[in-house]
Amino acid sequence: MTAVIEWRALAPVLLVLVAAIGGILVEAAVPAVHRFFAQVSLTVASIVAAGALLVANWSAGLGGSVAMGSMMLDGPTYFIWGALLAFGLVAILVFAERQLNGGVSAFAASAASVPGSRAEAEASAARLEHTEVFPLALFALGGMMVFPASSDLITMFVALEVFSLPLYLICGMARRRRLLSQEAALKYFLLGAFSSAFFLFGIALLYGYAGSFDLSAIAAAVQNPTMGPGILFAGLGLLAVGLLFKVGMVPFHNWTPDVYMGAPTPVTGFMAICTKLAAVGATLRVFYVAFGGERWTWQPLLAVLVVATMVVGAVWGLTQTDIKRTLAYSSIAHAGFIMTAVVGASTGSATSALDSASSALFYLVVYGLASVGAFAVITMVRTSTGEANAIASWSGLGRTSPLVAGIFTLFMLSFTGIPLTGGFIGKWAVFAAAWRGGFSWLVVVAVLLSLVAAVFYLRIIVVMFFGEPVDGVVVGKASAFTWLPIGVSALGVAVLGVFPGPVLALATAAGTFLR
Repeated sequence: MTAVIEWRALAPVLLVLVAAIGGILVEAAVPAVHRFFAQVSLTVASIVAAGALLVANWSAGLGGSVAMGSMMLDGPTYFIWGALLAFGLVAILVFAERQLNGGVSAFAASAASVPGSRAEAEASAARLEHTEVFPLALFALGGMMVFPASSDLITMFVALEVFSLPLYLICGMARRRRLLSQEAALKYFLLGAFSSAFFLFGIALLYGYAGSFDLSAIAAAVQNPTMGPGILFAGLGLLAVGLLFKVGMVPFHNWTPDVYMGAPTPVTGFMAICTKLAAVGATLRVFYVAFGGERWTWQPLLAVLVVATMVVGAVWGLTQTDIKRTLAYSSIAHAGFIMTAVVGASTGSATSALDSASSALFYLVVYGLASVGAFAVITMVRTSTGEANAIASWSGLGRTSPLVAGIFTLFMLSFTGIPLTGGFIGKWAVFAAAWRGGFSWLVVVAVLLSLVAAVFYLRIIVVMFFGEPVDGVVVGKASAFTWLPIGVSALGVAVLGVFPGPVLALATAAGTFLR
């Protein structure tokens, strides 16, 4: 059998991965003094070129099963790939910020050195920095693109590992508070390894049930079973552990607050949307394509997890005093809101065209805009020792830096779901999809917990505008590498709150998964 590879259709993801390999060669061949410029240029150029190829492929109508049936290039794949490239670009730009840190990046001078050691001190004094973070981010981005496009479970598992391993590394490479950063990376690695093991065990059981790794073959086996349902349910449950871990749902959420808090803030911003976007996309494909015939089995169980996720995110978020940790619990709550639509498993109609998949994809876009912008702003609020992450440190920011405080307020209002922000349209979309799917009770619970979550968003706003300024806390002078993502995110949140039509139309057009 001759292998047939659709090179043009796969060009966007291949370009990202080839650029990542090129970044490794840059580390080996380019003098240290020129590496930063070379890596940033290569990263930005490759993502922009991949986006251009994606648009060209979409215009040419390329699609269907590709890479010998291991990937599916359908509407959701195009939408997710486009969103990943856009969010990946603006998030990775923050990696390149040097002005805030006195001419060096936010990443460790010598990640292999013991924190507090003489080697670390010498590396910091020499103003060294790790430019390897750029190819590592590209490897992660490439894996994220393959993950939701996979139409067989082995390809999905390989993609999961490709994007997870670089994230484990760069989470532990913060320049300041290195012990906390390394602790975050270790927790993420250990818990991620456990979740991958569950995922792989689930693949083995499902192969035993269906005799194939292909999602469409599993769907056919579900419709025409040849054995009892026990092995099917066990395989589905174990597979869900690996998927929901990446989504950040309860009870697989414990890594989220520690990793968000300990990782370098630019990495946190990258993970906050790109990981969730890839994970939700893969979850949609697995549950809707392979297990759509068993929806009456998994819907009630998933609904229980969604409620638990929203409760933990909203209630635990009220108790936090660190702004990055607060946004981590916000991320958990938003995972529950997104999965509300997934539970509904509704289809569009003539009067209400958004189905569950389309509404989840749109929500991810508006959530991603607010997340990337919020974490970029966090990098700017600083003391003499680094970022000022304590919420109390943000007191009076509205007086000392009204522009920055105003932009951050816009992001908080979008997270809350206030009208005239993109977050309001996103919540309306996912709640409407769940309601049409027959889960009106779940929508009521989600609305009530949205009100609870609003408290900690509004608390931050009150602290910024009604508190007294804190001595020693300033807004650093950032370069365009930080201001550009902030500006794009703020503009996107504002525009989608008033004119959501074009993105809603794209999400609606992309909402059908092919088998």
